[in-house]
Amino acid sequence: MGSSDEALEVLLAQHERFLRFLTPRVGGREAAEDVLQAAFVKGLDGLGALRDGESAVAWFFRLLRNAVTDLHRRRAAEQRRLEAQARGLREGVEDEDALRAEVCACVGALLPLLKPGYATVLRRAELEGASLAEVGRELGITANNAGVRLHRARLALKRELERVCGTCTAHGCLECTCGETGRGPEGV
Repeated sequence: MGSSDEALEVLLAQHERFLRFLTPRVGGREAAEDVLQAAFVKGLDGLGALRDGESAVAWFFRLLRNAVTDLHRRRAAEQRRLEAQARGLREGVEDEDALRAEVCACVGALLPLLKPGYATVLRRAELEGASLAEVGRELGITANNAGVRLHRARLALKRELERVCGTCTAHGCLECTCGETGRGPEGV
């Protein structure tokens, strides 16, 4: 039996000792098992490089300490990545809320130009988020009729946007300058 085989047997005999070392440092037995298994795989390649007189156990503990450090670095990097992703999602929601507020203000300014029934169904369903069943009950019509009225109201709103805002609507009102020129909803 070669020195690599003997060293491997010594290391395998220390399995529980290694787990006791790793468990509090990596956050649990399961994580410790994973780190230890990876260290054994990595350590197999290095066993032949042990110098005479060097303790295989001491060498393996150094390998385990390095593995724990690497694990904490990976976890910290993952945490930073998740936090950045969460920040991006929050910022996206804030951007979406700002866009919605601007669109709602623009549409809200045009509602008085529409027939009252259309204005009501648009305000309740689109701006306030009421269901068609709710809108229908409030107006004394069926939900299906409220859906038809909403469709017609959207078409009327589109025509009014095109009349008031002109070319801005062709670009989806993404860079609306109507209010700046005095032609748009604020200047209606």
